Amino acid sequence: MSQTILIRGGRVIDPSQQIDEVTSLAIQDGRIAAVGKSAPASADEVIDAAGLIVTPGLIDMHVHLREPGHEGSETIESGTAAAAAGGFTAVACMPNTDPPLDSDSAVEFVLRQAALTGSTRVYAIGALTKGRQGQELAELGLMVRAGAVAFSDDGCGIADAAVCLRAMRYLSMFDRLFIQHCEDASLVGDGCMNAGPVATRLGLPGVPAIAEVVMVQRDVTLAAEAGVRYHVAHISTAGAVEIVRQAKQAGRRITAEVTPHHLLLTDEACATYNADFKMSPPLRSQADVAACVAGVRDGTIDCLVTDHAPHEREGKESEFQYAPFGVIGLETALALNIEALITAKVIGWPRLIEMMSTRPAQLLGVSGGSLKVGQPADVTLIAPDLEWTIDAEKLRSKSRNTPFDGRKVRGQAAGTLVDGQWCYRDATVIRGA
Repeated sequence: MSQTILIRGGRVIDPSQQIDEVTSLAIQDGRIAAVGKSAPASADEVIDAAGLIVTPGLIDMHVHLREPGHEGSETIESGTAAAAAGGFTAVACMPNTDPPLDSDSAVEFVLRQAALTGSTRVYAIGALTKGRQGQELAELGLMVRAGAVAFSDDGCGIADAAVCLRAMRYLSMFDRLFIQHCEDASLVGDGCMNAGPVATRLGLPGVPAIAEVVMVQRDVTLAAEAGVRYHVAHISTAGAVEIVRQAKQAGRRITAEVTPHHLLLTDEACATYNADFKMSPPLRSQADVAACVAGVRDGTIDCLVTDHAPHEREGKESEFQYAPFGVIGLETALALNIEALITAKVIGWPRLIEMMSTRPAQLLGVSGGSLKVGQPADVTLIAPDLEWTIDAEKLRSKSRNTPFDGRKVRGQAAGTLVDGQWCYRDATVIRGA
């Protein structure tokens, strides 16, 4: 039976069509049926979206769902429930699971689990090297055939330049995105926070900014040689932002992403030794934060991601130096990006949606990021003025390791639809008509 939904009176923003107007959106049989004046006046379900923003479904191209191997921290089921509540209709999961996603069977497992238990779409990012050891290439071609949309050894940068170049050349044959965790391990050492005056004062070993910069600089040269599409994961330093900026100006196929915590927090937040502020790359200096914000403003940075990295409470309650790296972010990212970029007047709503939806879809080569007629009806409704306080204990993720617990924010997902089906709906802000 044909099922229709009419979302009317909302501010529809679709960067893929340069749409930004108060109008209606019609959905029929799981696909976008009409936008604007051509939308029908009635439907099986009518949503009054007055005061809401209606966008293509948000896409997070950098998350850790922990399954298989660390289901105590997160599962595909719990992670995608958190994603849906955060306004995301699709996530791409990194391969540092146990065992790693370094084979076609591992990729197939994730996709099967997502089909069985996921609230949102899940895309798999395969490992570049076997075991993510940086030594021997994984079976990239088989993983492409199994459905991997991009490749990375996230958590580890490939130190050996020859191995990295081989991986880039191999991957260029499939036109898949090469995503690098840009840290030179020999420079990182046992560092647990940004190297600088704060680390010295706290007596903690530091991770120098140059550890990120030198790998980005090397990889820009290697990527040009290989002809691969190269993407800097969770960029965090002024030096790396400038290298990406210059590479883009030179016409290189380079893109980058940034997280909310690298736009809002500095290494000063580590002064309490609270390990919820420990992540990789670490929180940097105010100058680095300003450079990342400038990179968003001028288009150097393409995407906004969470690097959602759940950990069980016991691990994060360890001493700062020995606690695991990572913070969660799927349910808080939208509000935090609004604070860092919209409220601060760095960019406008169309650019924010482009960075959180349209551009990730383009880079991964997946559906979504658009409300064009005929596209799958992956839609996010946003209540931009809703004020709320982040409460770690109320999040849907299985883990609680957010550095933003107790922060007052504005803006929240009011509903998400995947293939025209509600996967999250906040009855307090979505009104049926």
